[in-house]
Amino acid sequence: MRIYRSKRFLQAYLKRLPLENKVGFVPTMGALHDGHLSLVKNAKNSCNTVVASIFVNPTQFDRKEDLDQYPSTLEADLKALQKAGCDVVFIPTVKEMYQNQIVSEDFDFDGLDQVMEGAHRKGHFAGVGTIVKRLFEIVKPHEAFFGEKDFQQLQIIKKMVDKEQIPIKIIGNPIYREADGLAMSSRNVRLTPAQRKAAPFIYQTLLKAQKLFKLHDIEEVEGFVVQSFKAQKLLELEYFSMADETTLLPINKKEKNKKYRGFIAVFAGPVRLIDNIELNF
Repeated sequence: MRIYRSKRFLQAYLKRLPLENKVGFVPTMGALHDGHLSLVKNAKNSCNTVVASIFVNPTQFDRKEDLDQYPSTLEADLKALQKAGCDVVFIPTVKEMYQNQIVSEDFDFDGLDQVMEGAHRKGHFAGVGTIVKRLFEIVKPHEAFFGEKDFQQLQIIKKMVDKEQIPIKIIGNPIYREADGLAMSSRNVRLTPAQRKAAPFIYQTLLKAQKLFKLHDIEEVEGFVVQSFKAQKLLELEYFSMADETTLLPINKKEKNKKYRGFIAVFAGPVRLIDNIELNF
């Protein structure tokens, strides 16, 4: 497995690959778990060469304490990537990616960034779009792999690729969960033992909401979720939204032949956890 910290040297290596070589890309912020590694394995099944990046992007954090406390496990990450079959790892510095101007570009995501995470984390998706676009320009992959835990991010990246006419296929991969249902996240390591024990309640509630959605109206499902979290001492509901998968806009009524999804954000102390689930009826 090759490791590069310079985009110039990374690009020089990638240019030497045969023209028919298919490159898959998995961008990460490190602190890797099995969900990340599943993306690498899926990329390996689809592509000849798999490139992963490890870069904690400062422009997508709306709270400095989140950036400062983001876990770093580089040595373990590199071992895990090698074991998963990754071929190349790109580990740039902030200066390498932003030079002396750590600011986000402006994007028009057709409103996908104005709801849910975008509404609660100002500037977050402009930061995501900025760094993903720059990584795409450096790596120039044929396919890029993202997890569906960050479903809104996945839709926004697809929108950016479409609008910027970037010739990359974006592939979403199913949410990877712990045995008790908690969606895998690098933030989970920050949970106290008590919070970690309580956290699976998030997915349990989504599963119940999924069942209710089949038979009940929107207001009843929302009311159920809100009331459920009021009884939880260690978990605070930030939002629950049932939205159209394509537009991400909240729904007022259910329509046949449309795909819906329930999105949730919950605080366990200072740790913010997100999850989502398909809704069908």
